[in-house]
Amino acid sequence: QVRLEESGGGLVQAGGSLRLSCSASGGTFSRDAMGWFRQGLGKEREFVAVINHSGDTTQYAESVKGRFTISRDNAKNTVYLQMNSLRPEDTAVYYCAARINYDLTASGSWGQGTQVTVSS
Repeated sequence: QVRLEESGGGLVQAGGSLRLSCSASGGTFSRDAMGWFRQGLGKEREFVAVINHSGDTTQYAESVKGRFTISRDNAKNTVYLQMNSLRPEDTAVYYCAARINYDLTASGSWGQGTQVTVSS
């Protein structure tokens, strides 16, 4: 299975931006839909965004639509999440996942997560 490693998290003020990266090794990255999920403290993990294998189709959770952008570079085996206009409620551990299904669940590997903290 593909191995995933997220990076790019950190502390940012409300209204700021961060770009998360998820590097993949092994597996079939270029053939898989990839996604980002997040889990806030004491909350269930939730879907954030998904991108199809070729990068021409994306879908977002309503809470991030218009603020976050998912993209991928198959030559670099990397998927990105550009996060703009961040809000305190975006604070969470962000995970990337492979093989996103139509029901927005993941049947492939997960990364270890990267913490994003947005201060008010």
